[in-house]
Amino acid sequence: MSDLLERLRGRGWRLTAQRRVVAEVLDGDHVHYTADEVHAAAAVRLPEISRATVYNTLGELVSLGEVIEVTTDGRAKRYDPNAHHAHQHLVCAKCGTIRDVHPSGDLLADLPTQERYGFAISAVEVTYRGLCPDCAA
Repeated sequence: MSDLLERLRGRGWRLTAQRRVVAEVLDGDHVHYTADEVHAAAAVRLPEISRATVYNTLGELVSLGEVIEVTTDGRAKRYDPNAHHAHQHLVCAKCGTIRDVHPSGDLLADLPTQERYGFAISAVEVTYRGLCPDCAA
């Protein structure tokens, strides 16, 4: 069983066939699918699943804090099930491939006090951009 499915079961979230297949699609490392990609993959497993059900399920998962929305290109929202492990993203500027990265250190602590301008900081988001090995070749 996937980490996401285990977390949802632990919360007592009712796992209908549709919800389960969406959670299964989101299982794995470096998963950052758009809602349409989730729907396409879910429809292979459960052909009758509707686009609305996928969007609603993704919205619920985000509201529960079990999935995070990631926007790397300013357009399409992507859904990341790695919501409980602090990480940043590495994005290929050419093909859009996204990888989770876990740099050492505390990014919040690295921001000098004078650069905080009195803000009470609650979160840090970092996106590294470059070319993946395939696009760089």
